[in-house]
Amino acid sequence: MHLEVPRRLPLALLAFGLALGAAAPGLGQANPSHLQVIVPEEDRFTPFAQTIHAGDTVKWINKDTDDHTVVSDDAFNTTGPKGLDHMLPGTVANGGNPGTFHLRFTHAGTFVYFCRFHSHLDGFNQPVAPGPRGGIQDANGNFGTPMMGVITVLPKGD
Repeated sequence: MHLEVPRRLPLALLAFGLALGAAAPGLGQANPSHLQVIVPEEDRFTPFAQTIHAGDTVKWINKDTDDHTVVSDDAFNTTGPKGLDHMLPGTVANGGNPGTFHLRFTHAGTFVYFCRFHSHLDGFNQPVAPGPRGGIQDANGNFGTPMMGVITVLPKGD
């Protein structure tokens, strides 16, 4: 049996591989942990990749002045939820406070996500910089790096 390998290695699969090797705070704890993804005062999710266990809750915190979103890349997600498109308000829209969002992962898999203001999916379901479809453009006409992240969810006890 011969399998065709795509010419372009999907960024999400590369991210999945990176996430498998990434250590996250709270791994190995008996109780579900509470992990964070921070949007610092710039257009990115940090950490980009993290590994958690089924039952863990991740909290996104937007410390930026601008609004951002957490949108699921359903073509690559093997853990829920599908169709997620959640607004994460910035400090300007939220009375000076960081916007937050919690998501509990109940089973193992991969969760690839992006900000729809700073990314869109191309024909290969890869997040790319927004270009004319939206996003923030600098004085040189660049739309920057796509704003995305990946969470690998391991089974409980692994």
